[in-house]
Amino acid sequence: MTVPAAESRSPLNREVDGMSRWFPAGCLVWLLISSVMVTDVVADDAARVLFGFADADSANAWKTVKDGVMGGVSKGEFRITERGTMEFFGTLSLERNGGFASVRSKASQLGLKTGDSIVAKIKGDGREYSLNLYLNRRLIALSYRAMVQTKKDEWVEVTVPVEAFQATSFGRPLTNAAPVTAREINAIGFKLSDKQPGPFLLEIEAIKILSRAP
Repeated sequence: MTVPAAESRSPLNREVDGMSRWFPAGCLVWLLISSVMVTDVVADDAARVLFGFADADSANAWKTVKDGVMGGVSKGEFRITERGTMEFFGTLSLERNGGFASVRSKASQLGLKTGDSIVAKIKGDGREYSLNLYLNRRLIALSYRAMVQTKKDEWVEVTVPVEAFQATSFGRPLTNAAPVTAREINAIGFKLSDKQPGPFLLEIEAIKILSRAP
């Protein structure tokens, strides 16, 4: 007996297909490769600090989300260091269909607007992370991401225009999704899902917002 195509698709595929109905068809998917700027230069002083880590209490605004929500066994934690930074660290595992670990801010009003860029000063381990934006929408696993390649043990500054982030669900691009609406963003974070099992470490000095000149 032949199973109809609609029934043979996995629940995950049906979820992703269903979410595309929330977005206008035919909208442009932004090319992240040309939109993510990585430099060794400190951010412009005009940038507004969104999250800093000089105070130990800054940990209260953050949380981790790992593949345990799907049965995986990856480990991921964060801590505020004596250097006034946040370290996100752990071990990525592909066992039990896992493979991701993330740290993100708790939902709050971030005050972003059209034309803003996210500026993050980070030191990594040479692995590729995603910088993620989260919205106040009741859509499963929806986030907007920009891929960031770190340099091992080197501080770099990453600048990404808000409109350059790409919509994803369960790590898969939503090809018909519209660019993110800045005022809807209520959380930000980093995620590792590069399919390379083993330890990881990402250090974050600050996350800032750079507004477009009037």
